[in-house]
Amino acid sequence: MTMELEFERDTIVCYETLTEVTLCQEETLESIVPDACPDILRIVDVCGQATLSSKAAKEGMAVVTGMVRAVILYQPEGSAGLRRMEVGLPFTCQAEAPGLTDQGYVEASPRLRCAEARALNPRKVLLRVDLAVDVTALQPTEIPICSGASDTEDNTLCQRQYQGENYQISSVQEKPFTFTEQIRLQGNQGEIPQLLASRASAVCSENKLIGTKLILKGVVELELLLLEAGGGLTTNHESMPFSQILEVTGAGEEGDCQVLVEITDFRCGPSSEDSRSLEVTLELLAQAEVRCHRPVTLLQDLYSTSWQLEADRDNQQLFQLGEQSIRPQAVRELLETGEMVRSVVDSRLALGQVIQSREGKELVLTAEAWITVMYLDENEMVQCVRRTIPVQCRLNCSEGSRCSCRCSTSGEVFATPSAGGVEVRFTVEFHCLTTECISVPVVRGARLGEARCSSGVRPSVVLRLAAPGEDIWDIAKAYGTTTQEILQANELEEGTLPTGIMLLIPSTR
Repeated sequence: MTMELEFERDTIVCYETLTEVTLCQEETLESIVPDACPDILRIVDVCGQATLSSKAAKEGMAVVTGMVRAVILYQPEGSAGLRRMEVGLPFTCQAEAPGLTDQGYVEASPRLRCAEARALNPRKVLLRVDLAVDVTALQPTEIPICSGASDTEDNTLCQRQYQGENYQISSVQEKPFTFTEQIRLQGNQGEIPQLLASRASAVCSENKLIGTKLILKGVVELELLLLEAGGGLTTNHESMPFSQILEVTGAGEEGDCQVLVEITDFRCGPSSEDSRSLEVTLELLAQAEVRCHRPVTLLQDLYSTSWQLEADRDNQQLFQLGEQSIRPQAVRELLETGEMVRSVVDSRLALGQVIQSREGKELVLTAEAWITVMYLDENEMVQCVRRTIPVQCRLNCSEGSRCSCRCSTSGEVFATPSAGGVEVRFTVEFHCLTTECISVPVVRGARLGEARCSSGVRPSVVLRLAAPGEDIWDIAKAYGTTTQEILQANELEEGTLPTGIMLLIPSTR
């Protein structure tokens, strides 16, 4: 005859990361030159902006859509200077995420690594864009755990509990918002420069949890390429701050927040109120993950001093925070052009995927830096040079750890003419978060069976040495006594077990 024991149970409520991947894909589109634009003699550069249109969690799949708005800069036939034509190219990407349902959450961050165009004839171009899309799929989950057993009437149960914590994603939230700004263009009165191309990026620079409010501050970095009235090319950089408040539930004020701000739409054009100003409108989406340390109590082992006990055993996975850091890596490289560079007009940097590899005890993170520099050659002709530069960061990280890494650029890209080409200097920041999964043996359920052997055949006292790796709990469980009785009989303090000494093990009657 057996008797089921009653247990105290709890639930870990969190989000499970099903996939975290960077999708790289290429898209192409043929486009006709608009009638209002002159014929193409030579394509100089393509400036583009990738925006996020939608993201959806489906059964086993995360789907992301977006739009690339590319501005093709070209030299027209029969005249000097640059002309522009704008092309829109939609894209869709999918990431496999086994276990994801429509109740899940998808975080997405698209960016344009590179864009190129080739003239098929003076009135037709082939546009090629190279995209990188960071996709994270999260599924809400409830993990039942057993924290302890309700003792029987005779108080014969001995329990061993694990007191620890689980580092988990407790909340995910997002909020769309609109950002509008007027940019005043510099220059002489009456000489209004023409906007050739613009690009924007948004970053959250500061966040703080106050109660259920997540207060975030950030900045939109705007880069403008202008054609002056005299035919020269200039650039203009603007930093535009913003702030927002998100409602966050399920996390305390001690939570760690990671916030991504993505551009979902971007418009930049002449202001209707002031001919020397540009009106900038951005539709933005703040995506927030909140991680916290949740205290966890697990029933690790139990036995009865009076009854045979059969337990249902398992392993519980818990996550511990390893390292959370920002590691800047400075880069200095020469882009060879094969000709003399008179001056640099513009420079831009895009980041591709981060590849993880191991070298001994070190985790090596390698990010792709896609650099483009527009310059004037010795004949005052506008030219472009492009190059992909690998940037590395090394972490001391155990093999069982998991590293989540995102990269961003810090500051401007400096580009100056140099012998043989253009020297570029920039900094890439590696935002690293490492977690380690530990497996804790646990008891899910148990049943009491027959009584242990009777006192007539059970010795009242046993003398023995502790085996290597054995603790007092193991000895007490093997002989059906309690750890407290062993400690008292041997005049030991809690947590001590001397080696090489014969232990007196009393029997519980």
